[in-house]
Amino acid sequence: MDEAVKEFNVWAPRLMDMGVNLLIALLILVIGWWVSSLLGGWVRRAATRSSKVDPTIVPMFYSTVVWAVRIFTVIAVLARFGVQTASLIAVLGAAGLAVGLALQGTLQNIAAGIMLLMLRPIRAGEYVALSSGVEGTVEEVGLFLTRLVQGDGIHLTLPNSTVWNATITNYSRNKTRRLDIPVPVRYGDDLNVVLAKLQQIVDARTDALKDPAPLVKVVDYKENGVIVNVRVWAEASKYWDLRWGLYQQIRSSLEEAGFQAPIPLREIQNPKAGAAA
Repeated sequence: MDEAVKEFNVWAPRLMDMGVNLLIALLILVIGWWVSSLLGGWVRRAATRSSKVDPTIVPMFYSTVVWAVRIFTVIAVLARFGVQTASLIAVLGAAGLAVGLALQGTLQNIAAGIMLLMLRPIRAGEYVALSSGVEGTVEEVGLFLTRLVQGDGIHLTLPNSTVWNATITNYSRNKTRRLDIPVPVRYGDDLNVVLAKLQQIVDARTDALKDPAPLVKVVDYKENGVIVNVRVWAEASKYWDLRWGLYQQIRSSLEEAGFQAPIPLREIQNPKAGAAA
């Protein structure tokens, strides 16, 4: 009996310390998880309310904040049990380096995704064209992949590195776009009347902006006629409606006024007839 009491007296402080450490570790874990969710929710709300933050980047901000706090929480819990966290961090760093070397392509896409989300050359809802020949409306910019929707409804999924390394033409970033329509006029037609007619057409269009003012100018001479350029500005959302409308209206209005489209003419000479003369 005395031996059992002595043994209990030896182990009791250790068990007490272990219980206290376990309780503190559990408390740290619960508080760390609660703080991570609290900070993540705060970051999400703050980013959502800000007009300067792209909605595409909000999930990445949320995940980064949440898991950063949770990782430090786990390290603090392990430290309570005497684990050498410095050695653990070194091992995790070496393992991360090995994984990084094995997944270079994936990490390249992650880096490209972060750059796309930070610098925002493209945003969700914008219509873009890449130098690779791909174009469409941006559906989502993720951490690994970028999704585009073409005009015919086809979804395209591209690696972020492909998008980042391409030259990006963004058709939706500016609020206005310029439209240039070349109109050929036959030699011999009254050019002043044509210019006045074209100016009247663009001035009557409600979807053509008045500032900058529309311009109708002669820009070139071709073998089959004079080229008149019709230049108008439109809101980006109304660009295609204006373009399609003007192409139809210009041709039909000029034909109604008696101006026919130029037809290429070729003069063919007979060299034998010239020699006989």
